Amino acid sequence: MLVQPMERLQSGIFITFSGNCRAALTFYQTCFGGTLHFDMFDEPLQGCAEMPVVSATLISERVTIYGSDLVHNEGRRVGNYVAVFLPCRDISERGELIERLTSQQKRRIDFDKQQKFIEVTDLFNVRWVLGI
Repeated sequence: MLVQPMERLQSGIFITFSGNCRAALTFYQTCFGGTLHFDMFDEPLQGCAEMPVVSATLISERVTIYGSDLVHNEGRRVGNYVAVFLPCRDISERGELIERLTSQQKRRIDFDKQQKFIEVTDLFNVRWVLGI
């Protein structure tokens, strides 16, 4: 069976921080240069000293780094704070990627298709964050 390749996709690094995303990406900007953008919560969250970063993007000539202060339900541990990020052109392309990445899993996963980021874990326990 011949599987048609998808058009060229670009990947980046997605790192989950625990309250220091702004400081970390600002530091990475001093290392790599580039343009930095933050999407913040509108109101402070209980238990957070600073306004948490919902999503951040550093785009430079050498690297694209995405980050967030939002930590997985199981907490931030070595191994669960790095994921492969793929920006998708639209909801349809993202849906196709979700289907491909999760096709070998026994249970089906339902998502709110309008979410900015959807995270799936593939058969090999690799975390993928798919954005639109």
